[in-house]
Amino acid sequence: MKWVLHVDLDQFIAAVEIARRPELRGKPVVVGGSGDPTERAVVATASYEAREFGVHSGMPLRIAAKRCPGAVFLPSDPPAYLEVSEHVMTTLREFPVVVEVMGWDEAFVGATADDPEALAADLRAAVRRDTGLSCAVGIGDNKLRAKLATGFGKPGGIFRLTQENWWEVMASRPTDALWGIGGKTTRKLAELGIETVLDLAGADVAVLAARFGPRTGPWLRLLGGGIGDAEVSATPYVARSRSRETTFQRDLTDPAAMAAEVSALAKRVAQDVLEEGRPAARVAVKVRFVPFTTHTHSVTLPSPTSDPVELDRAAHEVLGMFELTRAVRLLGVRAEFLRED
Repeated sequence: MKWVLHVDLDQFIAAVEIARRPELRGKPVVVGGSGDPTERAVVATASYEAREFGVHSGMPLRIAAKRCPGAVFLPSDPPAYLEVSEHVMTTLREFPVVVEVMGWDEAFVGATADDPEALAADLRAAVRRDTGLSCAVGIGDNKLRAKLATGFGKPGGIFRLTQENWWEVMASRPTDALWGIGGKTTRKLAELGIETVLDLAGADVAVLAARFGPRTGPWLRLLGGGIGDAEVSATPYVARSRSRETTFQRDLTDPAAMAAEVSALAKRVAQDVLEEGRPAARVAVKVRFVPFTTHTHSVTLPSPTSDPVELDRAAHEVLGMFELTRAVRLLGVRAEFLRED
């Protein structure tokens, strides 16, 4: 029988750092920025010991330090994480399976097996043997269910979620338990009286389409039923965008200084686009105002381009969409590529 497995490395970034510094095992570890919690930066990841104090990804480092004063703070080292990730994916490809990489710390595995739990255990053991890292493996009859199953298996376990036990496991859970549904969509669904996965699966498609659009509405109902794509592809991961951002240690209050920073970021993004070898189709600017409110606006380019001048022009056009009357603590510029699907 064909199965989809989802391999998810436990506390990946923290685990890589702990592997390099075994003396940190069992201690609360927080990775982010330059590793200085007095600087403005956010948590990239936190070890399970730090998470017990309420520290989580995306949280400002200074807040993490308040919640967990005894934490060890480390700087982020993306090249190291990429190297370890590639080692993990190479290990998975040694099996007679199809591996679809989803990021540094996760991949879907397509396989034909009589005993998927045995295969999952073999994958987990191989990753541990070759890298020293722990992973959870979710087993499903499609990607959605496999991805959700991993959450029930963490840390370091195996869980199966298929049509057979979908309602038993998921029916009473809130809609944001589903992969692809975030806080905003959850609130909008609640306004329609849709609170649980079972509610969503039985919702009126016409009502969903009217609220979320003719494509998204019906898709949400499919999610409620656990219905999703079961095709695992070995096609290499292709980035959909390139972005750069800067968190300022002192707030920016001068619009001219903000514009200069956007130009600097746009220049770096333009170089990334050139190296990617694909033209950008859209440019977005992110602004984080004091104290911590983030807004993003974007614009579609007249035609896809890799021209630094055009990307800079577009970034300034988008910056003009903001009311820059408050102090700014972060600016970001993102170039989005044409989608090939």
